[in-house]
Amino acid sequence: MTRIEDTFARLRAANRKAFVAYIMGGDPDFATSLALMKGLPGAGVDVIELGMPFTDPMADGPTIQLAGQRALDGGQTLRRTLDMVAEFRKDDAVTPIVLMGYYNPIYSRGVDRFLAEAGAAGVDGLIVVDLPPEEDAELCLPARAAGLDFIRLATPTTDDRRLPRVLQNTSGFVYYVSITGITGAGAAEAAEVAPEVARIKRATDLPLVVGFGIRTAGAARAIAAVADGCVVGSAIVKMVEQKRPLPEILAFVRELADGAHGA
Repeated sequence: MTRIEDTFARLRAANRKAFVAYIMGGDPDFATSLALMKGLPGAGVDVIELGMPFTDPMADGPTIQLAGQRALDGGQTLRRTLDMVAEFRKDDAVTPIVLMGYYNPIYSRGVDRFLAEAGAAGVDGLIVVDLPPEEDAELCLPARAAGLDFIRLATPTTDDRRLPRVLQNTSGFVYYVSITGITGAGAAEAAEVAPEVARIKRATDLPLVVGFGIRTAGAARAIAAVADGCVVGSAIVKMVEQKRPLPEILAFVRELADGAHGA
C-alpha cells in the first residue's frame, strides 16, 4: 500500500476527511520553504502538494504565478525541489508528498531520470496539469510503473463521455477542480460541488478531493463535507507572499485543517 492509499484508508477508518495543502517549492527561498513544508504535518496536513516552479504556469492565477517566479529568482530548480523532498523525508516517512506542476521541467530533465530521482527522494505522486489522458504513455504509465501515483484533475467541464478516459489510469486520488478558471479565482460552493462529486464517485472507487476557491476554515468544512477532503493552496501561498511569520502561517493552516477534519 502506498503512502497515499494508507493515508486515505486511515482517514476513512476514522470517519475523517483529508486536508491537503499546496505550497510552492523554493518560495521565497529553499530554507523558508523547507521549514514551512516540515511544519505542515504538525499543523494537521494529511497530504502535501509541492509545487514545481515553472516559467509559464498557464493554469495558475497571479498568486501561484508570483510564487513560482519568486522561487525561480531564488535559484529553485527541479533538482532542488527533489532535494526538499529528500530533506523532508529525513524526519517524516509517513506524510504523502505529491509534486504538482507542468510537464516541461520533467521533459527537460528526462522522464526516466526524473522518475528515478523522484522515487529515491520520497515522492509519492504526481499532478501534471498539462498532460491529457491521450498522452498517458508520455509520463503517466511510466510513473505508475515506477510506483508513483498519477493523480488526474476532473473539472466542471468533464462530462460523462470524457470522465472514463480521465479516470482510466488515475491512481491515488482524484482532484476535482471546483470552478472553471485559474487557481485563486472565484469561490467554491458546496451546493454546486456536491452533485458533481457524487457523479464522479459513481464512476470510481478512488478518494475524491476538491480544490480551487477554498480560503477559510468554514469553506474547508463545507467542501470536505461533500467530498473525501479538500485542497487549499493560494490562500497559504498568499501568506508567504506577504512575508507572514512561519508560526502565523502554520496557525492558519491548522484552522483550515481543523475545518476539513470537522466536516
